[in-house]
Amino acid sequence: MNYRSFKDVKIADVGLGTWQLGSAEWGNVDEEVALSILQTYTDAGGNFIDTADIYGGGLSEKIIGKFLKTLNKEIFIATKQGRRSDENYGWPQNFDYDAMKRQAESSLENLGQSQLFLEQLHCIPPDEMRSGKVFDHLRKLQQEGIIRYFGASVETTEEAFICLEQEGLASLQIIFNLFRQHVADELFEKAAEKGVALIVRVPLASGLLSGKFKQETTFGTKDHRNFNADGQSFNAGETFSGVQFKEGIRLTKQIQHLLPDERTAQWALRWILDHPQVTTVIPGASKISQVASNVEASNLPSLAFGTHQALRKLYNEEIKNQIRGHY
Repeated sequence: MNYRSFKDVKIADVGLGTWQLGSAEWGNVDEEVALSILQTYTDAGGNFIDTADIYGGGLSEKIIGKFLKTLNKEIFIATKQGRRSDENYGWPQNFDYDAMKRQAESSLENLGQSQLFLEQLHCIPPDEMRSGKVFDHLRKLQQEGIIRYFGASVETTEEAFICLEQEGLASLQIIFNLFRQHVADELFEKAAEKGVALIVRVPLASGLLSGKFKQETTFGTKDHRNFNADGQSFNAGETFSGVQFKEGIRLTKQIQHLLPDERTAQWALRWILDHPQVTTVIPGASKISQVASNVEASNLPSLAFGTHQALRKLYNEEIKNQIRGHY
């Protein structure tokens, strides 16, 4: 495993996303499997895990908290807040200081931690970010020692630029992959200038870029790749990066022809890591084998310049106009 700088620490360039753990929105992953996934990741040298307070209604955080009690080494946990809608929560009340503090303290309890390493806004309304109040609240939480760093997970480049104007912003979490290449042109230089870490989510386009799906592949009714395949429940970009599923199958096959070998998922992750402004990529995993596959990308050689050019040409000519949802 290789590591990159996040403020004053070094984190694995291949992190672990945990939306899958405790949440039926990726199919069911029971606790024993979830703990094995976490163990496999940390055994491989991984030390950066991303979660959120709404994944499984807090279950993802609780499983991670249970796992952390078994370790004697430092693991950096990033969580997110702002999308809860259970009792006493919802929009816009989630964004006043008292509510944000309660959400952070709930995550602390779930994770069994005394301080949150990274608290991120979870794709909240742009107007809330634009007002700046939520960032004032995060700075106050930081001053009080409840959080060490704060960042934001965003849907669009416009939202990213709003966040980049905020003093103290440690990170941006963005969608960036072979189906969403233009983001680098618009955002990466500015983030580097500001010293803001880039955390890449949806790196395999909800599994499309694993190359393992077929036209006839189906998903369970509670799986977001079923109920949000066309953006019916939240931004289409969070599912298949906004590309229509069957089109994504066709385009993935074209991508595969441009890669060095059949390790499609690993090379798709390596393509992301070839961008030096990226701090870490956070693929999820619902199987131990997927963790092993993902971490392999850290040690692959960089793709050839000509391969990067060919992949960008394909993106410009055939992929970009397929993206749906706001981005």
